[in-house]
Amino acid sequence: MVEVTRSGFVAIVGRPNVGKSTLMNHILGQKISITSHKPQTTRHRILGIKSEGDLQVIYVDTPGLHLQAKKAVNRYMNRAASSSLSDVDLILFVLEAGRWTDEDENVLLQLKNARAPVMAVVNKVDRLNEKNELLPYLAKLGQRHAFDEVLPVSALKGDNIGALEAVVEKRIPEGPALFPADQVTDRSERFLAAELVREKLMRNLGKEIPYALTVEIEQFREEEERLRINALIWVERDSQKRIVIGKGGRVLKEVGRQARLDMERLFGQHVFLELWVKVKEGWSDSERSLRNFGYRDEY
Repeated sequence: MVEVTRSGFVAIVGRPNVGKSTLMNHILGQKISITSHKPQTTRHRILGIKSEGDLQVIYVDTPGLHLQAKKAVNRYMNRAASSSLSDVDLILFVLEAGRWTDEDENVLLQLKNARAPVMAVVNKVDRLNEKNELLPYLAKLGQRHAFDEVLPVSALKGDNIGALEAVVEKRIPEGPALFPADQVTDRSERFLAAELVREKLMRNLGKEIPYALTVEIEQFREEEERLRINALIWVERDSQKRIVIGKGGRVLKEVGRQARLDMERLFGQHVFLELWVKVKEGWSDSERSLRNFGYRDEY
C-alpha cells in the first residue's frame, strides 16, 4: 500500500495585535514568533512548520496589515503580509472577539480576491465580559463575508485550537513534505536571537520607542559549551539611546537578562549575550537601511 503524504501552506493574517503570533506559537507548541501587547510586534513573514505522521502544515505568520503605512518599514510589513496570501491552501483571518475596526475591513477587502478559502478565527473570546456577546458578533461576521468556516478560539489559553487544527487538516492537499520532520521554522538562529532581543525591548519600553528600533546580530558563534552572541540595537536618536540603556544601564541589563534566558531555552545551551546601542538616523524610512538590516521582500 502506497503511503499518502500531505503538505500545504496556511497563511495567518489580520490587523495588528489580534494574536496571530500567539496562535502560531500555541499550535507549534513552542515560541517561534515573538509577542507583546504592542501592535506591529511582528515585522517579518515567518514560517512555522508542524509535522505529524504523514501530515506537514506550514503556517505563515505575517505582520499585521495596517492603514497608517507612512514609513518604509510599515510599507515593508504590509507587503510581507499581502504577498503571503498567494499560493497558500488556506487563509486564517484572525479577529478580536467583539471588535471590528477599519483595519479589519481593510484586511477583508484584500481577502475578497484571494484564491484560497478563508476561515475567520475569532480570537480572545476569553476576554469577553459577557459570553452572550459572542453569538451576535458571529452572526454579524457572517453578514460581512461568506467565510468557509467561522471558529471562536482563545490562542492564549488554547481553547478550541484542536478544532481549528482539525479544520486545517481537511484543507491540506496531497503532496510530499517540503521540510525535514524535525524543522520548525525557516528562520536562522541568528534571526531568532535578534527577535528575542527585540521582544524584550518591546515589553520593557514605553509606547513609542520600540517602533524606532531594530536589532542586528553582529556575532553568533559557539565557544566550547556556550554560545557567544553580540547584538546591536539600532535607534534613530540619541534621546532614544538613553532611554533604551536606562539609568545606570538598568533597562539594557534587564532586557539582556530576559533575552538570554529565552535564548538558552530555545537553543538548549548556555548563552553569553552582549548588547550595544547605536544611533542611525531615519533607518525606519530608508529602503537601503532596511535591506542592510535584513528587511528584504520575499515573494
